[in-house]
Amino acid sequence: MSLPLIATETLTVGQIQLLLLPERAVFVESLKLLLVSDVHLGKAETFQHYGLPVSSQVNHATLGRLEALCAQYKPDSLWILGDLFHGHVGMDDEVIDAWLKFLHRTQVSAYLILGNHDRPLEETLTQLSVACFMEAVEVEGVLLSHEPDLDSNRLNICGHIHPCFRLSMGCDRLRLPCFHWQPQQNRLMLPSFGEFTGGYNIALAAGEVAYVVADGAVVAFGR
Repeated sequence: MSLPLIATETLTVGQIQLLLLPERAVFVESLKLLLVSDVHLGKAETFQHYGLPVSSQVNHATLGRLEALCAQYKPDSLWILGDLFHGHVGMDDEVIDAWLKFLHRTQVSAYLILGNHDRPLEETLTQLSVACFMEAVEVEGVLLSHEPDLDSNRLNICGHIHPCFRLSMGCDRLRLPCFHWQPQQNRLMLPSFGEFTGGYNIALAAGEVAYVVADGAVVAFGR
C-alpha cells in the first residue's frame, strides 16, 4: 500500500497553525513568519580554505530556495533559528555579497537567533542587515531558539540537531531530512535548510512524529 504524498503538512498546536514546507521551512500564516534553521552559508568556502574542492554554488542554491519562499509566501519577517553562516573562515566577500543581494531583492526583515556556529560572528553579523539575538526569543507565545529549550512549556521551535529519519523498506534504505514533532516537550525541531549540511538520525518516542521531506513533499511517520 503506497502512502499519499502531501506537498505540505499543517501542524496545529493550540491556536497556532504551522505549515511545514518541503523546502525545509515553516510558515506561520497568522503571524506572517517564515522560519528556517541551519543555513550554513560559507561552509563550502570553509572546506575550500582547508584544501577541499567543494563548489560554491551551494550558497546560491540555498539562497535561491529561500528567495523563492519569500516570493511565494510574502512573510513580514524571516527568522533564522541559528547558524546562518558556518564560520569566520567561510565569510568571504562573495558569500557576504550573496546574502546582501538576497536581502535587497526580497526586502524581507531578517532576524537571527545566533547558533553555535555564528555566535562568535555577532559583531560582523550585526553589520549585515540582520537583527541578532544571543538568546531564545518569544514571538506571540512561540519560543524560537537554536538549541532545543529544555525548560519551557511554551511551543518551542528550534534547529541545531539537523534531524533525519531512516526508512527501511525491504532491501532499500533511505535517510531523509525531517521535521521532528515532540508533543510531550511541545517542541518542533526543524531540518537544516542549507544545501550542504549533515544530519542526525532520530528515533521516534511514543506519540512523536517525523514529517519527512521527500521529493518535494512532506510525509508523516509515527502518527
